[in-house]
Amino acid sequence: MTRTVSIILFIVLSAFVFKGCGVYSFTGASIPPGARTFSVDHFPNHASLVQPTLSQVLTDALQDKFSRQTNLQLTNGIGDLHFEGSITGYTIQPQAMRADDRAQQNRLTITIRVKFVNEFEPENDFEQTFSRFYDYDSTENLSAIEPIAIDLIVEALVEDIFNRAVVNW
Repeated sequence: MTRTVSIILFIVLSAFVFKGCGVYSFTGASIPPGARTFSVDHFPNHASLVQPTLSQVLTDALQDKFSRQTNLQLTNGIGDLHFEGSITGYTIQPQAMRADDRAQQNRLTITIRVKFVNEFEPENDFEQTFSRFYDYDSTENLSAIEPIAIDLIVEALVEDIFNRAVVNW
């Protein structure tokens, strides 16, 4: 019984040590020990087809992800970890065709360009394009499914950015 209690106590104490030092979080994020802040510039929409709320939705989602999943504080200036970029693509294309040459399914694709700067570990800096899509039946009206599609695409894009920036697995 005493051995079991000792093991449990060791695990709990280890969890607090890892969480408190700022190096590792239980989300898998690996944050440099000295990093205290992060910043996310507004992502302007440079796509040929502009969805008016997408810039704010993407920017807010990236800020929320880092606020919830790390111990870093959002700053208005340039943070220890800094994100900037733009929306470069917002396209709707037919995906699957029916026998009568009409689209059976359409694909909404959002593409963004992200520049990440890590003040403590510059070897982890990157500039990369990320793209995700959502397929929907051509009988559905885009305006009806667009908010859900955007939310799902943005969630996946933010997860990709988070993983690329701070999950070094």
